[in-house]
Amino acid sequence: MTDNQLADWFTKALAFEQHINQIIIGQQPAVRQMMLAIFARGHVLLEGQVGVGKTTLLRAIAHGLGGEYERIEGTIDLMPSDLVYYTYLDDNGKPRVDKGSLLKKGEQLATFFFNEINRARPQVHSLLLRVMTEKRLHAFNQEYSLPHLQVFADRNRVEKEETFELPAAANDRFMFEINITTPTDDAVLEELMFDARFYDVDTLVATMPVGLLPYYQLNEFATLIQKQITSTPALRAYALRLWKASHFPENYGITLPDVEMSSLLQAGASPRGMAFFIRAAKVNAWLNGREMLLPDDLQAVYHVTMAHRIFFSPLYGYRKEELMPHLISAILNNVAAP
Repeated sequence: MTDNQLADWFTKALAFEQHINQIIIGQQPAVRQMMLAIFARGHVLLEGQVGVGKTTLLRAIAHGLGGEYERIEGTIDLMPSDLVYYTYLDDNGKPRVDKGSLLKKGEQLATFFFNEINRARPQVHSLLLRVMTEKRLHAFNQEYSLPHLQVFADRNRVEKEETFELPAAANDRFMFEINITTPTDDAVLEELMFDARFYDVDTLVATMPVGLLPYYQLNEFATLIQKQITSTPALRAYALRLWKASHFPENYGITLPDVEMSSLLQAGASPRGMAFFIRAAKVNAWLNGREMLLPDDLQAVYHVTMAHRIFFSPLYGYRKEELMPHLISAILNNVAAP
């Protein structure tokens, strides 16, 4: 790929982000994190209340990538087979079998949204995780390839009835957990309430240029980013210390109020998680116009990459939402950067 092509991709990426920020206003940090995930080719967990724009955001991204978009709702009675096929009676009253949401768009499927994933059974999670990892699925006596698939899933954090907490293995397959919150800026809230362009989501999403970032070229370009962004030995040592601190924070002088640090954690980040961490940091460097990793890049993606794959012991598990932000901040403050 030539320097001109690289510059063209950079220009397109910034234009893509700008268009998204015009469709989903007041969510610039979350939009930047979505950009990191797109170019690092990682799957994403979304957190946020109802009505904050998660579906609109994903539809706009799918529009801008030009690939196919599918959405499925997590329910207690959803079965793994429902992702693969569905049965119905045709006009003649005869039973028919058609491809399900994972297969019906074929290799053009680029954006798959699993709404309220924690309402689905663990068996459904297992199938989805396998597809996320392997990018292929065996069905109808043949192998289907899904080379461009990127999965986004959100969890219902308000209603707890008939929900299943995602196991550690499921959390670890997602590169990021991105929190999309209600904007707090009064000007943004007023615009969302009174600007009529936000009333019609279909028209709003249609303002996103189709195929601005060609989905079928992202895998190749993402690999190029990882090769192009370099790092120094000191930076690598810093990344290693950040990893170790996710397992043994007390070894780095980290303390939290009313917490016995040696009993806080059940597990820290996995090797897969740290590979995701570096991939995301390299994309952050590229989006900031640099060819070398800096500590700032690691710090920028540490929380969004690590918070969902650091597991508290049962003694402190009920305080996770309270303690996790403080733990992440303490790690970044206490682990010396080069």
